[in-house]
Amino acid sequence: MRFLLLLSPLVVNRLPIPNPLFDFYKSKALFGFRMASAKAKAPAVNKFAIEEEGVGIARRCWINFKKESTFALYTPFVVSLASGTLNLDTFRHYIAQDVHFLKAFVQSYEAAEECTDDDDAKVGISELRKNITEELKMHDAVLKEWGIDLVKECTLNPATAKYTDFLSATASGKVEGVKAAKLATPFERTKLAAYTLGAMTPCMRLYAYIGKELQVFLEGEKTHPYKKWIDSYASEDFQASALQTEDLLDKLSVSLTGEELDIIEKLYHQAMKLEIQFFLAQPLVQKAIIPLSKDHNPDEHQLTIFSDFDLTCTVVDSSAILAEIAIITAPKSDQNRPENQIARMSSAELRNTWSDLSKQYTEEYELCIEKMLLTEKAEKFDYRRLRKTLEQLSDFEKRANSRVVESGVLKGLNLEDIKRAGQRLILQDGCTNFFQSIIRKENLNADIHVLSYCWCGDLIRSSFSSGGIDGLDVHANEFMFQESLSTGEIVKKVESPIDKVQAFNKILMNCCKDKKNLMVYIGDSVGDLLCLLEADVGIVLGSSSSLRRVGNHFGVSFVPLFPGVVQKQKMYAGVDSSSWKGLSGVLYTASGWAEIHAFVLGS
Repeated sequence: MRFLLLLSPLVVNRLPIPNPLFDFYKSKALFGFRMASAKAKAPAVNKFAIEEEGVGIARRCWINFKKESTFALYTPFVVSLASGTLNLDTFRHYIAQDVHFLKAFVQSYEAAEECTDDDDAKVGISELRKNITEELKMHDAVLKEWGIDLVKECTLNPATAKYTDFLSATASGKVEGVKAAKLATPFERTKLAAYTLGAMTPCMRLYAYIGKELQVFLEGEKTHPYKKWIDSYASEDFQASALQTEDLLDKLSVSLTGEELDIIEKLYHQAMKLEIQFFLAQPLVQKAIIPLSKDHNPDEHQLTIFSDFDLTCTVVDSSAILAEIAIITAPKSDQNRPENQIARMSSAELRNTWSDLSKQYTEEYELCIEKMLLTEKAEKFDYRRLRKTLEQLSDFEKRANSRVVESGVLKGLNLEDIKRAGQRLILQDGCTNFFQSIIRKENLNADIHVLSYCWCGDLIRSSFSSGGIDGLDVHANEFMFQESLSTGEIVKKVESPIDKVQAFNKILMNCCKDKKNLMVYIGDSVGDLLCLLEADVGIVLGSSSSLRRVGNHFGVSFVPLFPGVVQKQKMYAGVDSSSWKGLSGVLYTASGWAEIHAFVLGS
């Protein structure tokens, strides 16, 4: 368990507690349970469109549709290109398709330039058009080096045609859901120019992003076959062109209404999706290592996804939710308790008790971690010593849970209140979509298991069921109830790192033995460390310092997921998924659920 301080106002506002004390407590500093230092709080995820003052439409769109940029980065084409293993014929085909696309891009710039009446904007668009013309010349030079006219030999593939048709239609005023208007006024012409830039800007920003992301793979590589391509998009000149395009979109959009800005967002999003399809349409000759599910045959393979819950799936620790319910629904000190109802502390007593428990847990947890780090630092990965050391943490966690039960702070919580709170619990952005996609994906033989220290499995189940995710197994502790009210006792099942890894291994023992099982574990704390290491692929979310300190002390390496994938692609023999193996001592860090989704399932 962990202690976590007060809930954010957003989360408190969404707690569906039918109690007259609710409004009062919304404005108070309420103590939740479990500490922040044991598991660093995950950054709050804004589930809504970002509309900060001073942030232009271009930047807002890029942030709102960042998921698509991650999906583009994780396409087999881009990963293979980054690793230097991309077959030359595939790259030639890509260049030929890109020439077709860039010609449509130049025409769209010309249309936007013609529409705008702003002299500065005209000059800016003209410069960008000339830059694309120069890019076309660079492509032509590459094609001449190969001695063939690939553009004539290689016809448009459907993905390229769909993208170029989209650009041409937008530039000519044929925007889906928008009535065609006569371009009789400067405003109407400027609006069309803005729409056109809205459909073009994603390409510029995405290529600038990919160029920078791939540039790191050129370090120490004297013979990377695609160095020129990567350098061109990572260059200061191209980065400046991308920024200039965004500035022009902001400038042309400044007088648009909210509805018209929504149209630009839709065009931007559509262009991002078309970019992904463009990359996916490139015919690969060699095998690609991603997505993990790419060669999955349900008759031969099993994919098992394990995940922690608190601050891996959630924005706020579940114990903080339970603490809020307990305090909000607790009686005032002067209220009489109905007969036969479970005796409860007053709200004031609960706040004080939570505070004391939290302080004690925080102090003892930190001492426990420091004691673990006093042992001799491992020169190489040492799982046996790590597991033995984590037994200290397991003993501590169990003692802390016993203190909670003995304190009586969990008495009298209504089961329906807990379920309603779970239904409105905010999950990390992309988490629900990932699990939904796993369940709904056809021909995917996959199981999902949630392993959690959470005191109340009902809270977990209701949080997932509200998102239509019913096909997963929850392994957590459970409240004991008497006539729908918690007795304060906990059915203890998963309290510690040792409990978690034992549950993990028990699940694997019950898996089908005649199928190849690929195991992925997703977690964010020291409590997940053993499971992360035993899985074929262990993925770390969040920025827990204690997880990294303990892991590093016992020889665990933490590698950003995308560079790890690119390195695996370099070594990939193209046989099967056996290149991912547990107990390697390597864990992969991910920026969020969108990256995990792209890695496991693709776009």
